[in-house]
Amino acid sequence: MPRLLIVDDEQGIREMLEIYLQREGYEVMTAADGETALACCKKMPFDVVIADIKMPRMDGISLLNKVKEFSPETIFLMITAFASFETAKESMKKEAYDYITKPFDVEEVKKKIEAALAQRAEQAPAGRELGALSKIPHAGDGVPQFEHLLGASPEMKKIFDIIPRAATSKTNVLITGESGTGKELVAKAIHAQSPRSALPFVPINCGGIPEALLESELFGYKKGAFTGATINKKGFFEVADGGTVFLDEAGELPLSLQVKLLRVVQEKTFMPVGGTEEVKVDVRIISATNKDLEKKVIEGTFREDLYYRLNVIHLHMPPLRERKDDIPLLANFFLRKYARELGKQVTEISSYSMDCLLQYSFPGNVRELENIIEKGVALANTSIMLPESLELSKFKAEEQEKFPTADQKKVLIPPEGVQLDEILERYEKQYITEALQLSKGSITGAAKLLGISFRSMRYRLEKGKFNEQTLKP
Repeated sequence: MPRLLIVDDEQGIREMLEIYLQREGYEVMTAADGETALACCKKMPFDVVIADIKMPRMDGISLLNKVKEFSPETIFLMITAFASFETAKESMKKEAYDYITKPFDVEEVKKKIEAALAQRAEQAPAGRELGALSKIPHAGDGVPQFEHLLGASPEMKKIFDIIPRAATSKTNVLITGESGTGKELVAKAIHAQSPRSALPFVPINCGGIPEALLESELFGYKKGAFTGATINKKGFFEVADGGTVFLDEAGELPLSLQVKLLRVVQEKTFMPVGGTEEVKVDVRIISATNKDLEKKVIEGTFREDLYYRLNVIHLHMPPLRERKDDIPLLANFFLRKYARELGKQVTEISSYSMDCLLQYSFPGNVRELENIIEKGVALANTSIMLPESLELSKFKAEEQEKFPTADQKKVLIPPEGVQLDEILERYEKQYITEALQLSKGSITGAAKLLGISFRSMRYRLEKGKFNEQTLKP
């Protein structure tokens, strides 16, 4: 069932289209302005957006531009009260599929939606169905994707299998894993697939807010509760009423607040700072931590009862070093993303660069990979990202520690300095020559001896200009 979003500041138009299109079998949501619509599109994907061009704060064309940045497949039909050539031309230039003039016939809108969906179905890859956006989006080539959470490895397939089941449940979720593994993306995916998806998703960094301010940030405060409290202020839990609260770094919560949080989990109520009446909320709590909460329970720094309340459904995000099959997929996704954002014509990662990435342990996980690719795109001066564009200083340091100089002596650098590239090239040629001799000229055999891929070996041979004699058995 295709999912539609109707964006118009006129309530009558929104309601009319919503009622009619729901009767026609579409899943329909509405928004009164562009900013609300943009927030909706970031929370969940839509097959078609029907947006008025003239709206306060953010107009329809601005909305189109922003949505196309992260969801290029979304079809836009623009509504305008001005059937002028210039308005239509501007819409088309900005990749709108078609436009509708006011006053319009709902049958006309229906036909334009059907035509747009039919055209996309013809152009879509095999196996891609209409309405799939409202289920499991893909990053291309049939690779599962929730939000920007990508993966084709067995470890990630398990996560993708759990997300829809966790989304339909009302119980709390605990996501564990190292920093940078994508815990917040999993939380967003669960929220986006849940019945609460149209309501707020409120992330809270429990380790990033000073302890003295954390209680008032979580639960709000009443006017006069303390110096500077000149108005009543809602806390994160009240703002998230009906939606989802994401407690990032939940292991950093102080014991004093764990008691209050336990009451929210059990009773769905809390007391604002300086308040005299309890506030009742309906929120789902998704927590994340890179700490060992069981160990903290044993140490007495995390309440056991709260731990079991939060840890009803448990997902563990594997570090990137344990799912290296996903590195090429992620690297190419980030390459396309930042090439587009930075306006660079970088279209490919060289095989040698990819080998460097595959050999790196990524202590910062996916976040570090994204940062490396973003810098690589910014530094690249060719259409192919070469190793010199990758800032893998940690990788180089690890390799130096893992493979020290043969004589284990301190490296001496003369006052006039050295030509490091020449030194490394010389050693590389010596190792490659020896490996080729041992493998009787077999490139595959030499690559295996050196612990590199066949593609990397070919790259090094071409770069080093090895003569044919060297390659003979």
